[in-house]
Amino acid sequence: MRKPELAAAIAERADLSKDKASQVLNVILDEITGTVAKGQDVSLIGFGSFVVRERAARTGKNPQTGAALKIPASKTVAFKAGKSLKDAVAK
Repeated sequence: MRKPELAAAIAERADLSKDKASQVLNVILDEITGTVAKGQDVSLIGFGSFVVRERAARTGKNPQTGAALKIPASKTVAFKAGKSLKDAVAK
């Protein structure tokens, strides 16, 4: 399912216009993005959590030349599925 399809499903279930549902979906995604960008986690009980993780600096290898290179420390985002989502997928 892509974003427009999700917005259409929200519109149908919530009795909203497709434009309004798309606007609501965009606001939700913008808030999640903004919060995670600030380094804070977002938890949606039963669904899952968006968690900021830090990767330590490490040494890698250029696959073409085999030369060692330094990979700097970085932050990334991870999604941890909640129990309800895991149970729904397991059925």
